[in-house]
Amino acid sequence: MTEFSLLVFLSALSLALTSGSILLILNLSRHHKFGERKAEAHHAHIPPIPRLGGIGLAAAFVAGTLAYLTSGVSPENKEECLVILVSALAMFSLGLWDDLRPIGAKKKLAGQIIIASVAYFSGISIHTATVPFTHESLALGLWAWPVTVLWLVAITNLINLIDGVDGLAGGICLMLMILLAFLGTQGCCVTHIAAGMIGALLSFLWFNFPPARIYMGDGGAYFMGFLIASLTIVSSQKGTIFAALIAPLFVLALPILDTSLAIFRRGMQGLPLFRPDRRHIHHRLLDAGISRRKVVLGAYVFTAFFLVLGFAVFWSHGEHLPILIGFGVFFILLAAGRLSFSREWFAVGHVLGNSLAMRSEIQYTLAQKRWLILEGSRCPDLVSLCEDTAFVARKIGFATLRIGLADGEKNWLLATNSTENCWRFRQNLPGREDCYIELTAPACNAAGQNAPISPCQFRNENTFTILAELLAGGWTKAVAQWEQRHGSPPCYGLNKPNPWS
Repeated sequence: MTEFSLLVFLSALSLALTSGSILLILNLSRHHKFGERKAEAHHAHIPPIPRLGGIGLAAAFVAGTLAYLTSGVSPENKEECLVILVSALAMFSLGLWDDLRPIGAKKKLAGQIIIASVAYFSGISIHTATVPFTHESLALGLWAWPVTVLWLVAITNLINLIDGVDGLAGGICLMLMILLAFLGTQGCCVTHIAAGMIGALLSFLWFNFPPARIYMGDGGAYFMGFLIASLTIVSSQKGTIFAALIAPLFVLALPILDTSLAIFRRGMQGLPLFRPDRRHIHHRLLDAGISRRKVVLGAYVFTAFFLVLGFAVFWSHGEHLPILIGFGVFFILLAAGRLSFSREWFAVGHVLGNSLAMRSEIQYTLAQKRWLILEGSRCPDLVSLCEDTAFVARKIGFATLRIGLADGEKNWLLATNSTENCWRFRQNLPGREDCYIELTAPACNAAGQNAPISPCQFRNENTFTILAELLAGGWTKAVAQWEQRHGSPPCYGLNKPNPWS
């Protein structure tokens, strides 16, 4: 079998296996709710969708890698291929565990670090760093371990963080695999594994493109991110080929930009750095009324431009890196201007001032949220828990509170300064359209208007929304704690005496 025929065979095999696996998962999900997990507030999709698409990707990877290793070809780095096979499956298993039963961010991070460390000591490592522009190579020595682990864990989580809209993460992974297929050297398994994953991702995107029928889930995102990171290390010959290590970072421009902005925003506001929210770039575009399909296609165009830059970095051996970075920055600013983001990005002083001003309010709300979550496991009934929620909402400064449960709703007037011109926030209990929390506060009128300025507890609508999200998140977790302890559906118990009468 010729080299080209082998690449085509691996791609076709992976495509077929992924399609068959996903069709099986969808059939099981349709009849047995297999692979569905309760929705979360920050998710962009509403109906429950199976999150086990990563199984199809992992199955194709295993079959394709084993087919390559048993095809009669003797790759120079066979041991490294086997290490990638085992460690990528371990990372997939960690994510799959979280898909089936959430295990918490700290435990997941610890598991990622352990898997990445095992991969390092098994031979997947960055031992040399090349200084840009001078091409001087530096031996990392004892720093090789933390640098390698950081690389593997960071890219793993970058892919997971961008997996927020139908088809987005899959499309970016596909472009990365196209790049890696060209980066692989003669006698290296990188090209063959990447070729197989190109077929698998094409099949996955058939089911994942808007409107999605399946998601890759944390299992698929962790698997793809770790696989991309480890293949990049092998293709760069452990860091000696600078261009092969840098080129994939260009393709990851969108998730790197999005994650950097999210960490900066949360850090300035005093929020937990890894707190999920709906303020990522794709969420903001969806909230602006742009359809999911247009958001994803726009992200593809953005990433395809940086894919070209990645090829240019590799083909030029990094010689024109400053010029290519300049092209990338110009393209980002152009895209930001078209989407009306640039004015906000350049108003650094204004953003910093607002963020620092609301830090104390956010910290106070976080403390109240933690207390409310603890009350969820202590309250004898949901009536008491909702009263506690009203107590917290009043202390934070909301004007009204409405909580709907399965058997009715209750309203609280928390302040006398309520007006018709209000900011309003509503969040459903994940997976329950009949259970919700709704908060309002008087909107601050713009200066210069003839109408009198209404009493305003919050600095601006953004502050109101963030604090409302925090309180709603605390209420959601408190109700989940109560349900877990009592094993009862979220109801007021209206057949019992009404404590408000």
